[in-house]
Amino acid sequence: MKGLIFTEFLEMVESRFGLETLDKVLYSGELKSDGVYTAVGTYDHAELVELVKRLGHITRTPEPELLRDFGIYLFGVFARNYSELFGRIRSSLDFFENIDRYIHVEVAKLYPDAELPRFSFDRVSENQIVMLYESERRMGDFAVGLMLGCAAYFNETITVQQEDLSNGDGSRIKFTVTRVS
Repeated sequence: MKGLIFTEFLEMVESRFGLETLDKVLYSGELKSDGVYTAVGTYDHAELVELVKRLGHITRTPEPELLRDFGIYLFGVFARNYSELFGRIRSSLDFFENIDRYIHVEVAKLYPDAELPRFSFDRVSENQIVMLYESERRMGDFAVGLMLGCAAYFNETITVQQEDLSNGDGSRIKFTVTRVS
């Protein structure tokens, strides 16, 4: 997993929970990287999962909620730092349809070794899309956060229904996303 994800997670923790909480998250046990990350580095995604678990324990916040919140936060970072990816896209559902065809292609140019989730889409109507998410990282709650962040960027409200198609391991999820405003 790209270091940018780790550095932004730490930024979010510090800004929302404070430096003391960040220190507890980083230093409450061993981490393979010793809690040192660079935006251009690559790290085991299990380490991010461990950081989220620690934050959940410290703040008494469910991990799925933290992952969704981080997804919302990170989408805002992406929108600020990579605004050129948004130029021709006019809505959240249009953005979702372009994830694999355009967005991930551009991300791969910036980060050739990035391991990206796979998506397939069925545009049901102008206001609804069904997305199939596949990733061995099992970060569906994070994906939901990114979707919610995307909707906020386009000043839209969406609902997201999830159906785990992987017998509970979260590696294959069907998302039904409906734009309500």
